[in-house]
Amino acid sequence: MIKAIVIDDEPLARTIVLEYISAYPDMQVVAECNDGFEGVKAIQEHKPDLIFLDIQMPKINGFEMLELLDERPAVIFTTAFDEYALKAFEVHATDYLLKPFTKERFDAAITKWKNVRPAQSATDDLLETIAMQPTQNQRVVVKLKDKIKIIPFHEIHYLEAEGDYVMIHTQEGRYLKNKTMSFFEKNLDPTTFNRCHRSYIVNLTQITRIEVYDKDNHVAILRSGAKVPVSRNGYGKLKEMLGI
Repeated sequence: MIKAIVIDDEPLARTIVLEYISAYPDMQVVAECNDGFEGVKAIQEHKPDLIFLDIQMPKINGFEMLELLDERPAVIFTTAFDEYALKAFEVHATDYLLKPFTKERFDAAITKWKNVRPAQSATDDLLETIAMQPTQNQRVVVKLKDKIKIIPFHEIHYLEAEGDYVMIHTQEGRYLKNKTMSFFEKNLDPTTFNRCHRSYIVNLTQITRIEVYDKDNHVAILRSGAKVPVSRNGYGKLKEMLGI
């Protein structure tokens, strides 16, 4: 039996998907979710084979919800999203249903999924591509033990490499995100954030002064009192950006 979850903030849209699924005796809907928060919990609890996921939802969107999952099920997106995203779906072989969609189009998506079963890497690549959109790269969503936190980029003081993760430092605390430093370097505003060290990216608005650490290195002192290492190469770029 194929376990499926429907995640959409529009009740009518969920009803249509549920009606179409009812024609498939080998598919069981194990949960119906109104937003991405509910979706994360339901996926962790039921471990579905397939989810039908809306993109434009309140709180967190469908892409942000997927980023919070350690193991992602197969996804068929249900969306009224823009042309850029639709091209991204096609490039990464990830299927989508453009609202409003017919029963015939729904059946075609199910047939494609059953025959192809795209690897999780296709969804991973899609998320990386979508993250480059200006509408996407204004905040980061992180999962804590029992809740989800949304961090606007301007609230980030600095980022620190932590193995395969990045530690995000803010006034409220520290949060791990399963992304690379290169990802953040590409997506953060280059006029505000600077890769001052191989393992650090700093928010320029938080710097109060720069001090000598040793012969070839410096340290940036932030408003919070935190000290961020600055490499020799990073120091030159930092001086230029700060106008000092």
